[in-house]
Amino acid sequence: MSTSSSQSPYVPAHPDESVKARVEALFHGEVPESAALPELNCNRYLLNGELVEWSGKSQVVESPLCLVDAATGQLVRRRLGTIHCLEKDAAMELLENAYQAFDNGRGAWPRATPEYRIECVTKFIAEMAKLRETIVRLLMHEIGKARKESEAEFDRTIKYIQETAAAVRARNNNDSRILTASGHAAQVRRSPLGVALVLGPANYPLNETLVILLPALIMGNCCVAKLPRAGALALATLFPALQSSFPPGAVNAFFGRGVETVGPIIQSGKLSAMAFIGGSSAANMLRVQHPKPSRMRCVLGLDAKNAAIVMPDADLDTTIKELLLGTLGFSGQRCTAIKITFVHRSIVDRVLERLAAAVDAIGFGLPWSADDVAVSPLYEYSRVQSMQAYVDDAIAHGASVVNRNGGLTNGSFYYPSVVYPVKPTMRLWTEEQFGPVVPIVPFDDVSEVIDYVADSKYGQQVSVFGFDPVAVGSLIDILVNIVCRVNLNGACKRGPDEFPFTARKDSAEGTLDIESAIRAFSIRTMVAAPITTPNRMLIQHIITQRTSQFLNNVRHSQ
Repeated sequence: MSTSSSQSPYVPAHPDESVKARVEALFHGEVPESAALPELNCNRYLLNGELVEWSGKSQVVESPLCLVDAATGQLVRRRLGTIHCLEKDAAMELLENAYQAFDNGRGAWPRATPEYRIECVTKFIAEMAKLRETIVRLLMHEIGKARKESEAEFDRTIKYIQETAAAVRARNNNDSRILTASGHAAQVRRSPLGVALVLGPANYPLNETLVILLPALIMGNCCVAKLPRAGALALATLFPALQSSFPPGAVNAFFGRGVETVGPIIQSGKLSAMAFIGGSSAANMLRVQHPKPSRMRCVLGLDAKNAAIVMPDADLDTTIKELLLGTLGFSGQRCTAIKITFVHRSIVDRVLERLAAAVDAIGFGLPWSADDVAVSPLYEYSRVQSMQAYVDDAIAHGASVVNRNGGLTNGSFYYPSVVYPVKPTMRLWTEEQFGPVVPIVPFDDVSEVIDYVADSKYGQQVSVFGFDPVAVGSLIDILVNIVCRVNLNGACKRGPDEFPFTARKDSAEGTLDIESAIRAFSIRTMVAAPITTPNRMLIQHIITQRTSQFLNNVRHSQ
């Protein structure tokens, strides 16, 4: 597919010529051997424990990264391969298989012991680990993620799954006790919900898909996973590992157009849970399609417009470092990124000068080009036009790009733009730009910022930079009632995964840390009985003879 550079009214007037030359030469040359990939044709999907060949239509997978065609001089997107593209009937077959495998709680997977499920997950981890280099390379090519960040996504995902398995084992051991209260004895455990639909995002396709899929599986749900459009090849590479690690029906996975497949799956009424990472408008359209929405538990990670607040006494060395990380990590393509920064007017000039210099010195390039690459081509080719549109709108309403190189473009690459001053009349004031545009707003009284955060339709995180205990303490007591994480002198982020990850308003539903994910995909269930001699004997016989998988006192070593 041939492409051409996007056009914008804004062009940097005096960019650094060496940076400009590097941007213009970005897509010249070949992929080095250390990042090379053969063309992949992933035309098999996972159904009932089998890798089924798809003979219907497929979709060409193109990288956001480009090549310069030697004959024409035009940018041409790299072809990575093809991915199966299931249609409605095939997708419904996957759903029906998961539904039959769960069998209203009578299936083998929901009735399996926690230890058996943990064994399946442990086997999957071992198989997944063998594919590290292949998946890292696919992430670089499919979504333009730098090698270091791609490796971090892979390693963090493995660690998360391992810790999830350990947490389930610990919970099972803790739940092996028989509780007594008010003349009753009971054992309380967590049991699965039913059939779960898993919909991961394009910006973190591996991590965000697996950290919702594996907790749902390990708790005994039967799952249908639809792969995201970007990152589909990386996830499809794991199909053989899923197939060999889990019993038939436990997990079914495919790629297809969401409008053709996801809607009918939800409309069937056979889902008990849906995990979705994406936009709030899409989530709202999906959930209402269930004929009985109260029966479908939703775990949603959605939009955010996280604000940073730079107080007059902020340490500027720390502030600039954390703002750079928070606004431009993975080129700002994270829901947890800082999307708007409020700076006290008394220090705004100093912050702008230092931040602009830091952005103009940032490491950039192709994903494999150097270890210090922080900004790389955007994961969707069209996002360059989106970033330019935000900047053009801001300029039309009185703002400027304050860093020299802001707005340099080439194909899918957009050099970060620091935009100042951003005002309520601009799109950047309310819209989540999801890319390397850094809006800066001056403020005189912190109440202005509090009003902004309170009035926003989003409510994930805020970062506060400053050390006055009275001012910061007062901010904390207000902000914790508006957002779900207040970062002190640090960037907005998701981790560590032991901490709760959630949000208010249009930014999330449910919580996605390790322990919370276990709870999200299960429900507390108990066996209870009045304490009488016959009941004591019955419970004792069930436990000693191990006639029940649920009612038992079996403990497993950690």
